[in-house]
Amino acid sequence: HVHGLWKTDYFFGYQFLNGVNPMMIRRCMALPDNFPVPDNMGLLDGQGSLDEEMKKGNIFLCDYKILDGVPTNVINGKKQYLMAPLVLLHKTQDRKMMPIAIQLKQKPAEDNPIFFPTDSEYDWLLAKIFVRSADFSVHQLNAHLLRTHLLAEVFAVSLLRNVPMVHPLYKLLIPHTRYTLHINVLARQSLISPDGAFTKFAASGGEEEGLFTILRRSLSSLTYSSLCIPDDIAERGLEDVPNFYYKEDGIKLWEAIQNFVKGILKYYYKTDCDVENDPELQNWIGDIFEHGFLSQSSTGIPQKFTTVDELIKFVTMVIFTCSAQHAAVNSGQYDYGSWMPNTPTSLQLPPPTKKGEATEETMLATFPDVNTTVQGMDTMFLLTKQSSDSVLLGQYPEEHFTEKIPREKIKEFQGNLEVLSMGINVRNRMLKVPYTYMDPKKVENSVAI
Repeated sequence: HVHGLWKTDYFFGYQFLNGVNPMMIRRCMALPDNFPVPDNMGLLDGQGSLDEEMKKGNIFLCDYKILDGVPTNVINGKKQYLMAPLVLLHKTQDRKMMPIAIQLKQKPAEDNPIFFPTDSEYDWLLAKIFVRSADFSVHQLNAHLLRTHLLAEVFAVSLLRNVPMVHPLYKLLIPHTRYTLHINVLARQSLISPDGAFTKFAASGGEEEGLFTILRRSLSSLTYSSLCIPDDIAERGLEDVPNFYYKEDGIKLWEAIQNFVKGILKYYYKTDCDVENDPELQNWIGDIFEHGFLSQSSTGIPQKFTTVDELIKFVTMVIFTCSAQHAAVNSGQYDYGSWMPNTPTSLQLPPPTKKGEATEETMLATFPDVNTTVQGMDTMFLLTKQSSDSVLLGQYPEEHFTEKIPREKIKEFQGNLEVLSMGINVRNRMLKVPYTYMDPKKVENSVAI
């Protein structure tokens, strides 16, 4: 699919919703001051001016300011380029998300033009390529590494450190920590180490600490609400975006997990006092707050649990993050990234500073060298291959719970996931590009790869 579609505006827009990084797009009610898109930029899709469409809630923004001024890599002796673009998208009458303007650097300037779909073919295509390359770095370091792998590790280490094996929380969460420490050790050794694939072959890798700059900045956007998909979708103003399968499947999965967690925890915690008076539970969340969120109360992460409902929501978020969310940002990497022009890990020429000069030759010279491309493909292939001993969401082969009611709740959970999976498969039969990443039959219990 990607090979045939990557140049189209439709597919470029589609990936912000259903590609590997559905975490950037948000509704835009007012243009940022540093993105002076003219209001009369042609009637949008015959619908109205930019301002009118914004008032109707049809305009969306992706802002990569997190990449602004990040030092970039040197690969094969050549300086690499990473932009911090702003992308404006329009929800059209035929329910598509179409790009309408791209500015590649944060500060408006003569040599930082705003590109439009009406520009020459290669000006517009190059602008989109620089966005896709920026998206690769934010996706890998923020959406994938920080918000799933490293967080899952925080949850797991705190569990092992504070909660004994006989505790219901341990029994509930231990299957969702399987292999997480192992895969993260491997990532530190072979991906983000000085000799690692990411360090050597991504624009944001390298000796200049680009990746740590991005990780540090990413930490400041790591809030409790952004980790809870119903809250996150609402905060980004995306509730009524059509054909947004990450949202549709993700919210159903969240609800299924929440029902399950509620069934288990309410069996053990009858009152809020039971929660307040459980020191192991409180140590678990205290450790997560301190070491995972650096004691920043602004993140909204609880420092202690006072109610059963609070506990249910937090544990739901933990399981969702380790299973569904990781699948959403991990499983599609080879699908979308193996055709390099759609997801270049790095680019080796700066972007055009004025319009009308870019050609196919410019584009080809901008793309990374073959060895960079091959390294990127190889890594994405490895990261998306399902392991031979994977355990799917809701499967608990090591039966930790012995009592009747928790075991019934597990059966019920498995039944709900089965129904969800069937619904997703029926829908996917109607789609040109099926969205499979959050099908419970393809989601692992834990961050294991």
